[in-house]
Amino acid sequence: MKQIIRRAALAVALSTVAVGSTLAQTNLRIGLAEDPDVLDPSLARTYVGRIVFASICDKLFDIDEKLAVVPQLALSHETSADGKTVTIKLRPGVKFHDGEVFDAAAAKYSLERHLNMKGSFRKPEIAAIETIDVVDPATIKLNLKAPFSPLLAQLTDRAGMMVSPKAAEAAGDKFGLKPVCAGPYKFVERVQQDRIVVEKFADYWNKDNVFVDKITYLPIVDGTVRLANLRSGGLDLIERVLATDIKTVRDNPKLKLSKATSLGYLGLTINLANGDKANTPLAKDPRVRRALELSIDREALNQVVFNGEFVPGNQWVSPQNPYYQQAFPVPKRDVAKAKALMKEAGVTGPLTLDFMVPNGPETRAVAEVVQSMAAEAGFDLKIRVTEFATSLKQGEDGAYQIYLIGWSGRSDPDGNSFSFQTCGSPQNNAKYCDKDVDAAHQEARTKSDPAERKKAYEKVAAKFLAEGSIIYLYHTQVLVAHTDKVEGYKQIPDGLVRVVGVKLK
Repeated sequence: MKQIIRRAALAVALSTVAVGSTLAQTNLRIGLAEDPDVLDPSLARTYVGRIVFASICDKLFDIDEKLAVVPQLALSHETSADGKTVTIKLRPGVKFHDGEVFDAAAAKYSLERHLNMKGSFRKPEIAAIETIDVVDPATIKLNLKAPFSPLLAQLTDRAGMMVSPKAAEAAGDKFGLKPVCAGPYKFVERVQQDRIVVEKFADYWNKDNVFVDKITYLPIVDGTVRLANLRSGGLDLIERVLATDIKTVRDNPKLKLSKATSLGYLGLTINLANGDKANTPLAKDPRVRRALELSIDREALNQVVFNGEFVPGNQWVSPQNPYYQQAFPVPKRDVAKAKALMKEAGVTGPLTLDFMVPNGPETRAVAEVVQSMAAEAGFDLKIRVTEFATSLKQGEDGAYQIYLIGWSGRSDPDGNSFSFQTCGSPQNNAKYCDKDVDAAHQEARTKSDPAERKKAYEKVAAKFLAEGSIIYLYHTQVLVAHTDKVEGYKQIPDGLVRVVGVKLK
């Protein structure tokens, strides 16, 4: 703990030195709960990375407080009657950070990069795009393989981020070390595990609404340390305030709390078929997975770890979401039934399992509560606390049996489910695969009527909740705290820290 505090203090001291050397500049210091992964929109995976991208990489579209899709680098869109062509008008007068012009050719390049780059996590998000036509310098036409209702929602996130073709071509797979986009801030420097610095881009298309000169992102894993730095004035804004610290923030007249129910979830991902670690009764028998789920009391978990502030859930969308399947409510804890299922599956004696947990006070607390509850049903979960980025790599490699991992969430349910639940998708590290689930997902993607889409997702829920690789536990509240020097900050349910319109007194 002392080591963490010293590192955090050092990081803040460094940012303070930077401020002191340019007194005329305003520097918004943001405390992140983790260090982001690579800053390349095609390759990035982390939630904290998306927070940084919000300042450097504008997208074709964005979402507002009500989750409606709104134009950003696009001006408008039109979908053909058969749903297979989407024509997008682009905003004129936009420049990338290297001075290159953003036009239809650049938009085509960025989308094709997302689709074709080796290792791209965006490919499955927009794989419905077959070809892209440049209609004129301000218009692109997306030709789809089939109608794809989540397309615009996908373009409100990293799949819609536009990169400078010139910079991307020059940098190749090293683009993430110095990203060049068309956002309000341009990348300056990154010191791994220490800080990311960006500064205001003078030629930004919406520069009249950018009021802060510089932003310094400081990864500080310990939530208590992040809050201590906010209270002492070492930081101006922090994301992921601990639920147990809400009262502390509310009781401090110099601090403000912004809150919204997250679009994402946290759950237990179970390795079903990814390497040697999948050779367990938990992976091989759905009854053992149901036994593990029945050993957990989600509401008790919420009360113990989060003071009842979060939303217990058992699906990829929260019970408040219109796409939530009421036919599959949150199951009550039933240890007797869990033990019976274990016996039925032929599991005798405690089942020992490797339980990988990303480092953080809340994740550790959740893991310990789950461990204690599961023990009563015959599970011996060996908690292995792992640095966050390392856990992502080990998740990909199948170096786990159970992985406590969340997803920051998307405005369309497809963004919370498809990439994790369909055969061969890049986020499907558990290697779950079921042709009926794939078919139901494809059906949901081709329907534009919400009622028809919900029916398709009911088929997904029927199979995946019974046999799938994720036991969904709860939906967080987005909790962002900032000092009273920060003005104009608005919280949107996707949890991102949007900096346009924000002022620093």
